[in-house]
Amino acid sequence: MRERLRYALIGCGRIAPNHIAAVMNNAQDIALCAVCDPVPEHMEAVLGPLEEGERAKVRRYTDYRKMLAAERPELCAVATESGKHAAIGLDVLRAGANVIIEKPLALSLGDARALIREADARGLKLCACHQNRFNKSIQKIRTAVEEKRFGRMLHGAAHIRWNRGPSYYEQAPWRGTWEQDGGALMNQCIHNIDLLRWMMGDGVDEVMAYTDNLNHAYIQAEDLGMALIRFSNGAYGIVEGTTNVYPHNLEETLYLFGENGTVKAGGKSVNIIEEWDFRDGRGDPATIKMQFGENPPNVYGYGHTPLYADMIAAIRENRAPYVDGRAGMRALELVLAIYLSAARHEPVKLPLEDCATMDFEGRFGR
Repeated sequence: MRERLRYALIGCGRIAPNHIAAVMNNAQDIALCAVCDPVPEHMEAVLGPLEEGERAKVRRYTDYRKMLAAERPELCAVATESGKHAAIGLDVLRAGANVIIEKPLALSLGDARALIREADARGLKLCACHQNRFNKSIQKIRTAVEEKRFGRMLHGAAHIRWNRGPSYYEQAPWRGTWEQDGGALMNQCIHNIDLLRWMMGDGVDEVMAYTDNLNHAYIQAEDLGMALIRFSNGAYGIVEGTTNVYPHNLEETLYLFGENGTVKAGGKSVNIIEEWDFRDGRGDPATIKMQFGENPPNVYGYGHTPLYADMIAAIRENRAPYVDGRAGMRALELVLAIYLSAARHEPVKLPLEDCATMDFEGRFGR
């Protein structure tokens, strides 16, 4: 029997339970040795699902540097404020551990590149936590893309029509700030933006966009973003992202239109297939919709467990993880390009040399 990887979690906030669940679901390959958070109550809450004996074995730290030195984990996850992802991720890599970093990978392209360089130089694995790539629906759609069933891609669209109110931002004052977060596109919409870019061929030539803060005077960044994307393969993309929908989350959808196929993924986290129509006629659409749909309890879906399984396999097999640091940087770059186009009121060419959320401080007068 193989020895389990020693694992530690840094950050025990809103998304942390999904990481703990993923560890429990991969318990044959990974052992939770420690958690870290400056608020002890957060650590106790996130460890709640563990049996009492297992909870007692997990060491608690309020300083992640002390944890890294004492525990020497082989794999860490960083689930802190977005603005701290890069600095903590670099410290984890320098301590000799592989790392999973919650989205976004960083808040600047410079920091994202630094993470990739550090991981490459040390022969360590860097994974960006875009767990929706592992949805059954998304995996089925990706297979159709790789089999070229769409033919030439024509256009795609990502719609994220959600709600976030004052209580969400009061829970964590860093949310909605340029220094530690960004707005709706960077926080809530980046998963679907990642999927759109990935499905449409990754290469982006140009972005035109508007962003605004229409209904959240208490945050610094945007609550609405609209963008038109020209992909390198000649296709086009549309992004509509907002946290202004009344009174609760409405939908997250991904549309793909090719000369030979049309697909729509929807549900809480693009976890169901709502349209499936291909010229080749392979497969019964009703059966595919039934087989590749999921009903998760929240927008985070079920993707963390297979993402962890893949990261563990990547470490064992010495290969790149399915969602590596470069994939995380591409998603970040597209959000930053939307911000830049909106701020300049002009089209923006990609690739970007460097850009950061802090470049837009004061964008909406706060």
